Amino acid sequence: MKSFLTAEWKNLVMFNYGVDAAILTKHLPEGAEIDTWNNTCYISLVGFMFLNTKVKGLSVPFFINFEEVNLRFYVRFKDNNEWKRGVVFVKEIVPKRLISGIANNVYGEHYYCYPMRNTLVKTADIMDVKYEWLYKGEWNFLEVKATEECKPLIEGSEAEFITEHYWGYTKLKNGVTSEYKVEHPRWHIHEVLSSNTYCNTQALYGDEFHFYLKEKPVSVFMAAGSPVKVFPRKLWKF
Repeated sequence: MKSFLTAEWKNLVMFNYGVDAAILTKHLPEGAEIDTWNNTCYISLVGFMFLNTKVKGLSVPFFINFEEVNLRFYVRFKDNNEWKRGVVFVKEIVPKRLISGIANNVYGEHYYCYPMRNTLVKTADIMDVKYEWLYKGEWNFLEVKATEECKPLIEGSEAEFITEHYWGYTKLKNGVTSEYKVEHPRWHIHEVLSSNTYCNTQALYGDEFHFYLKEKPVSVFMAAGSPVKVFPRKLWKF
């Protein structure tokens, strides 16, 4: 099967929070189950760069490189006897309306469009990476300082759990679940030396998510990223 979209996802900043799985129930697609690590249910605020983006092999001027910030959680989905590990997006933020329109219409996702900007500064083998989005007149942000050197994932680690999900699932109407595959090599991880965030989580994500997102994250990672392929979706009816 040919991919629908190709791109590079680079410098993925991941702020991870433990939550009560009950708050995710209304977002859980039919056929999917909450996936946990060490009995912890996670949500993640993730910021990254979309680079060299092509849709069906074609580049669209002014829509090639852009930021994304998303709130997601982790699921598994049984297809015959195979468990597929995937993510469900609660809200995805991009700076271009065309991008949000394509994603919402083609994949049934939950994209929103706000002004965004990013900063990448390298000094003495240290990377300062920052993603910002303008919401209700103020700049929200995710920021980390991390080593420029990156290392392979450790088997069974928390970082492996957060990064190693290769399917996207979306809850649609009338018991329908959208599924699509994302293909990329295993990512290497930068050591995060410090992190900081500001986000109007109550307004953006509601009271239930704000209760957890206002606390200090359980962990913060930065993945180096890689080229990716996103494949056309499949619909499951339950």
